[in-house]
Amino acid sequence: MSLVGNWSYPTAIKFGAGRIKELPEACAAAGMKRPLLVTDKGLADLPITAATLDIMEAAGLGRGLFSDVDPNPNEKNLEAGVAAYNAGGHDGVIAFGGGSGLDLGKMVAFMAGQTRPVWDFEDIGDWWTRADADVIAPIIAVPTTAGTGSEVGRASVITNSETHAKKIIFHPKVLPTVVICDPELTVGMPKFITAGTGLDAFAHCVEAYSSPHYHPMSHGIALEGMRLVKEYLPRAYADGTDIEARAQMMSAAAMGATAFQKGLGAIHAMSHPIGAVFNTHHGTTNAVCMPTVLEFNAPAIADRFQSAAAYLGIDGGFDGVRGFVQSFNDSLGIPTRLSELGVTEAAIPELVQGAIIDPSCGGNPIKLTEDNLTALFKAAL
Repeated sequence: MSLVGNWSYPTAIKFGAGRIKELPEACAAAGMKRPLLVTDKGLADLPITAATLDIMEAAGLGRGLFSDVDPNPNEKNLEAGVAAYNAGGHDGVIAFGGGSGLDLGKMVAFMAGQTRPVWDFEDIGDWWTRADADVIAPIIAVPTTAGTGSEVGRASVITNSETHAKKIIFHPKVLPTVVICDPELTVGMPKFITAGTGLDAFAHCVEAYSSPHYHPMSHGIALEGMRLVKEYLPRAYADGTDIEARAQMMSAAAMGATAFQKGLGAIHAMSHPIGAVFNTHHGTTNAVCMPTVLEFNAPAIADRFQSAAAYLGIDGGFDGVRGFVQSFNDSLGIPTRLSELGVTEAAIPELVQGAIIDPSCGGNPIKLTEDNLTALFKAAL
């Protein structure tokens, strides 16, 4: 099977090895003549970034670069990015990287022309309608990891540097115009990032599949996404140059983020405040929380995971899936407890409050309260 495609769901996606070379055509399609490439500090000096800037320059698009992006991007990074965008006279953003670079890049394009603070556009009710849609700049997304799926998302997660709360900022026009998924860009990922980002994709699929909301397309995508991670993450982890495994994981990442239109739940409700307070890696935190959340949700999801287990080739129905998740984590070097990530019992009240106000809670099959969230954090500690 040739792992190359041109897709238009959920947006236009150019998928396949070597397709970063098509960036100039993507910029033309999006109407960009002077784009700003936004990425994180860790990627700024790597060869894949330099090669991408070379492609831009050769096409007459300049070498505009902004990389003052933290692992959990915040409003200070955003303000600096918007200032760089406006000072450079840019007309669009190439969001390049993992979740942090993609999320911040999308927000720079979104906020460059707005007059209200970013927190006014949190994903609450119809707050997104407060934005001036006409001044949102075009976005091209180029993922360099296989996990968050932010390249196909209509929102970004931004941390409030004062309150340490993570906020989801949403607008339909934040969905990138064109996505370039080139698995060759992920070959250099170290093992722990390969594992953490891959399990982030798995968590997205697990939570979307668990969500009680009705969205049969997302439900089916979540199931196949789980299968791809189960089959190909061990291969990508064992051999980072396995381009087939890298491509299949890049597909699974986009599928996970497409599927969670159906809703996310307690895994993310827990991991968002943990990441904001303790600056942990998001996907790794999801993975640590997943076994505890599966056990908590068992009364509501055990039956539907019977069929999932059969599709995934796991014996024992839901119990088999729950056992597989823990052994899968172990095989990929994931810590067993939140305490191994530096989380403390003293922080649980603050974490619970962060989880309660997180819109991610809405997709959990069992309503989350302060009491059961406290119990979840303690159980995972």
